[in-house]
Amino acid sequence: MTMQIPRDAVLLRIFCGEDDKCGHLPLYEAIVLKARERQLAGTTVLRGSMGFGDSSRIHTTKILRLSQDLPIVVEIVDSQDKIDAFLPVLNEMMASGLVTLEKVQVLQYGKPGATTQ
Repeated sequence: MTMQIPRDAVLLRIFCGEDDKCGHLPLYEAIVLKARERQLAGTTVLRGSMGFGDSSRIHTTKILRLSQDLPIVVEIVDSQDKIDAFLPVLNEMMASGLVTLEKVQVLQYGKPGATTQ
């Protein structure tokens, strides 16, 4: 099945911590699985090496620090309608974190005739 994505789309960005959970799964993993289940165009999970949030507590990979709750960013790009339909689902999954939304132009999504192995 080939996903289609409009040129004028939106980027949903979710900021959370590596230790955040949704049920028994890490939150970021649960978001990716739910986005796939809802047939969104795709997701990317980025792991930060340093950051802080509303608590102002620094989370870092530095060896002398005890924190391993590193920052995680989940990005999802799709049509406004599909993202809008996903937001209530996401809201039920998250206890805390930051969610942003911005308009983007999709210049390329996959390559015609390309296959993945």
